[in-house]
Amino acid sequence: MTNEDNTTEAATNELDTLGELAPTSTTTVHNQFDSLGSTAQTVVREIATAMGFDREEYNDRITSEVLEAARETLFAEQLAVRVGSRDEFEQWVDSHPAVNVEQMGSPNVARVAWHHAPFSDDVIAATFQNEQTAAVSTLRRHSFGEIYRPVIEDEPSADTDIQE
Repeated sequence: MTNEDNTTEAATNELDTLGELAPTSTTTVHNQFDSLGSTAQTVVREIATAMGFDREEYNDRITSEVLEAARETLFAEQLAVRVGSRDEFEQWVDSHPAVNVEQMGSPNVARVAWHHAPFSDDVIAATFQNEQTAAVSTLRRHSFGEIYRPVIEDEPSADTDIQE
């Protein structure tokens, strides 16, 4: 059972954070993403080996797009996600008045998972009733696509980390 699974069972009435990545600058985004390149290659190579790919099949099927998808997934799965009650989420948003919130899901459910990207003040939230793992995974993929992919596709800037 993973730590996230333990958290899923235990975090029904308390604020919790899953993952650690909450970049405070676009430079940090680029550096973290770049650092995952060799890890993505290793993971894909090991999976291909476990699937019995020979060299020819590996070269035919493992494209740069496959490696990039693996790197994006590794990055997204590290994103810091807070999980709590709707009240805890609303209190958090009230204490961060400069954030821009995009919420997915129904406003009529009790639980919320959210990711804050400090360098952009963007927050993406996903509501859920029982399926925390699914909500967190969806939130991470959506956060990557909406917040991080545009930064990664852009050239690194000379910004500095936000002091928290």
